[in-house]
Amino acid sequence: MSEPRLQDIGDYNTLSGEKGRIVWAVIIAGLIIGTIYLAARMYFVPDDRIQTGDDIVKISIVK
Repeated sequence: MSEPRLQDIGDYNTLSGEKGRIVWAVIIAGLIIGTIYLAARMYFVPDDRIQTGDDIVKISIVK
């Protein structure tokens, strides 16, 4: 079985028809999901985090 070549793809240069609609649908879906994520992050993630200077050096394992 040989590797596919760009010359063998039907509408490689123009990307029209169903392939073009699928590409645009994926781009728009990504933008919508990204917008929802950004809005949720701005709404739900608090900005008032408490900073601590204590480092956790050793954690004991209880058996």
